[in-house]
Amino acid sequence: MKPAYKRILLKLSGEALMGDDSYGINREVIERIVAEIKEVVDLGVEVAIVIGGGNIFRGVAPAAAGMDRATADYMGMLATVMNSMALQDAMKRTGVDCRVQSALSLEQVAEPFIRGKALRYLEDGKVVIFAAGIGSPFFTTDTAAALRGVEMSADVVIKATKVDGIYTADPKKDPNAIRYQSLSFDEAISKNLKVMDATALTLCRDQKLPIIVFSIFKIGALKRVVFGEGEGTLVRID
Repeated sequence: MKPAYKRILLKLSGEALMGDDSYGINREVIERIVAEIKEVVDLGVEVAIVIGGGNIFRGVAPAAAGMDRATADYMGMLATVMNSMALQDAMKRTGVDCRVQSALSLEQVAEPFIRGKALRYLEDGKVVIFAAGIGSPFFTTDTAAALRGVEMSADVVIKATKVDGIYTADPKKDPNAIRYQSLSFDEAISKNLKVMDATALTLCRDQKLPIIVFSIFKIGALKRVVFGEGEGTLVRID
């Protein structure tokens, strides 16, 4: 079998790195996530990653209450850089060649985002992690994932979460919630299903870039997504 997707944009939430901790980075969790990513890289799939910063920003959120929104957003961008560096380090220790490109100028720790260079890295089999969102406040890392996915000509945006897809309601609160196998972008937007923010969904819809939502904590789930085995929920182009 061949993978269904040649190039993917993987969106990782910062919270995914916490595990059961209240904030920060759980070493066992990040190593397990990296093992999942390495498995698909070894199949020849080109992998770009956008990561959030909620796990770090959560620790300073009380101090950020009432703060200027733009300032708080820049703090969140810096948190994504820290997560990107941690992810890069974990990948290098497993033998995965990886580069971090930042939308903010932080030349001592990350390369600046240059589209052509990122594309060459992907073509060479390197994983590229895009840090600092899109470099501007008032935009989420979901929007950054959609934008980088389009810029990198990805086949799909794959959003890794703590749940195994998109449900009609919060499955933790409603035992009768039903998981969607697939749904259209218009359904996701009109039903306000919290797949991604509206800006990200609209961008992916307009650029005909499908989204798959799955659980990063299910062993082998990312590989099954890449092979098109029906893992998670597909937000499809109608």
